[in-house]
Amino acid sequence: MAKKRLRDGDILSTGEKVIHVFMHVLLIILSVCCLYPFLVILGSSFQSQEEIMRSGYRMLPAEFTLNAYRMLFADPVRLIDAYKVTIITTLIGTICGLAFVSSCGYVMSRKDYAYRKILSFYVFFTMLFNGGLVPTYILISRWLELKDNIFALILPGVCSAWNILLMKGFFMGVPTELIESAKLDGLGEFSAFVRIVMPISKPAFATVGLLLLLNYWNEWYFSMLYIESPEKVKLQYLLMSIMKNIEYLNSPEALEAGIVSNGQSMPTLSARMAMCIAVAGPILVVFPFFQKYFVKGMTVGAVKG
Repeated sequence: MAKKRLRDGDILSTGEKVIHVFMHVLLIILSVCCLYPFLVILGSSFQSQEEIMRSGYRMLPAEFTLNAYRMLFADPVRLIDAYKVTIITTLIGTICGLAFVSSCGYVMSRKDYAYRKILSFYVFFTMLFNGGLVPTYILISRWLELKDNIFALILPGVCSAWNILLMKGFFMGVPTELIESAKLDGLGEFSAFVRIVMPISKPAFATVGLLLLLNYWNEWYFSMLYIESPEKVKLQYLLMSIMKNIEYLNSPEALEAGIVSNGQSMPTLSARMAMCIAVAGPILVVFPFFQKYFVKGMTVGAVKG
């Protein structure tokens, strides 16, 4: 096999070699372009407010300062609680969401299920119309009595019509013969799904799992609607509240009230960059584990759906 690869490489024409070199250079340039904004955000989080106002955002700050991170971590206990709530809701929501959308998508993909067309239309219809904010709020806070409950941050995001249809599109590519042979070996529907279908559907599970993870990690709106206790809010809502407080400290109203002294400036711009790092950091660690499955899962789901 190695000799064949060498022989195949030797017969490349000069034009093909030039194209290969050009593609590698192009990919390197695109990678640098994608990485550069993140480095600018990271560098800007260590800039002072005055330097940003004077020379703009920079990847290498002229005056290195930790004022933005000092303000961000001024109350570390509350920040740690927000991280805990975000991690817990993200993990539970992703696992429950995968279990729900995969089982529903699998049922809809089975051609021997009599009501699959009706169920597919019902799921698709929810993508076009929904009940709205008021019925949803009444359902969560009054009927389910989840007001100020951490499950109010999990339950609304478990079921996603888009994820169900994506899983359905992937499962439609699974050979029916595999399931029939599993039944001949004595497996039931659930056992065949867990032992046969799930192991060969890793790209779909990784893709939907990443979409659910990002959705739960970045979500803040439900904390504003349903949560009253400060220790139960998610990270994004806490950071947004901190940002609003910093902006108020820079306002003329705060100066007139004597909250800040004349000439004192809060690091509003650098604090915004520091919050981006605090939010995106954990996701950057998780994303490489899903990357090899993500493109394949999205492509197959789109083609087969």
